[in-house]
Amino acid sequence: MHIHHVNLQAIVGGGEIYTRALTRAFADAGAQVSLYVHPANRIWAGLPGVVPAADEEELLARLPRSRSIVVTQSPLSGRTVERLARAHDLVAFAHMPITGERSAEGFRSCRLVVTVSRYCIALLRSAGIEHVYPEPLYGTADLERGDHGPIAARSPYVWDRRKLRDRLLGAFEPLFGPARAHSPFGRMAGLTLGVVSLISPIKQLPLLFSILAPALAARPAVRLEIVGQGGYAQVRDLKRALAPLGDRARFWGHQENVAAVYPQLDYLLTGLPEKEALGLNVLEAQACGTPVLAPKAPPFTETMLEGASGYFYRDPREDGGRDFETLLDSIVAGRARLDPRQAATEHLAKFSYAALVERTGRLLEHLDRTVGDTAG
Repeated sequence: MHIHHVNLQAIVGGGEIYTRALTRAFADAGAQVSLYVHPANRIWAGLPGVVPAADEEELLARLPRSRSIVVTQSPLSGRTVERLARAHDLVAFAHMPITGERSAEGFRSCRLVVTVSRYCIALLRSAGIEHVYPEPLYGTADLERGDHGPIAARSPYVWDRRKLRDRLLGAFEPLFGPARAHSPFGRMAGLTLGVVSLISPIKQLPLLFSILAPALAARPAVRLEIVGQGGYAQVRDLKRALAPLGDRARFWGHQENVAAVYPQLDYLLTGLPEKEALGLNVLEAQACGTPVLAPKAPPFTETMLEGASGYFYRDPREDGGRDFETLLDSIVAGRARLDPRQAATEHLAKFSYAALVERTGRLLEHLDRTVGDTAG
């Protein structure tokens, strides 16, 4: 079976890390894979079968003319989705939950919709999408990627060159120095919490920290490391929310060597839950032995094991962050910090690469039964 795998995103987020791992899993499960990707994104380096496609028109031109199985991972315009659905057997991955503000219309013309958690499967079915693959493909901690050098501060901004504001701010950024030198990255005295994530609207980090920052600021032993990048408005609002921490909140920008980041954190902090489909950073942290603190809600209740891979707290929008404060005080006071690799071994086995290959193999068998092998 030949899988034509598509991700046209120009920057790296969870969906791109997922696409990279799944491309390998498709191949290891026995499929031939062609991977159509934006040429500016370096995360695909070293993968076989890469086909550069800078935009949707180039993608359509490079796909085979004969009917083929096309698996999409990144958002595409409605026009392109309809053209793909007419010409090919279109399989779309849903990387975001279908909530009230997010429409399911883009999935209705697909032959099959696949997603990464039971939470997202339930939402798709509630939205009236019947052709949903019944097993979540979950994901894995793909830590062998990119530069393995030391952690150095980089810009936290992703500049949108289509906007005059961003072009101007990006040009002047070296002068006002958002990536100014910090003391070396590494665990310091006290409690080090971390965010390792694309700073995007689905994470809702400015809202989260507008509630939690006063509690963090009131405890001098607590530090916060932000490893990731995002658009100007998201980073600006996050910095405003974290202002009470002063220099105890540090921004490091996008880092490829995340395997060197997680072990320097006492705990990973997630964003808010309902717009999150899975949370690969949660899997990565646990695989590195770093426990996680998260609101008690899906999808985190699928990817974490309470008291073994981390701790849950009540959604801070419900109680103003009081439950988080109680949890934080217990940690500062010496609550046990468990290593998920030892305390949650069976749980984490579901998210191993071997388990991903097994699930991918079952997906290929399903496609073989329902679509059949096609030329191209």
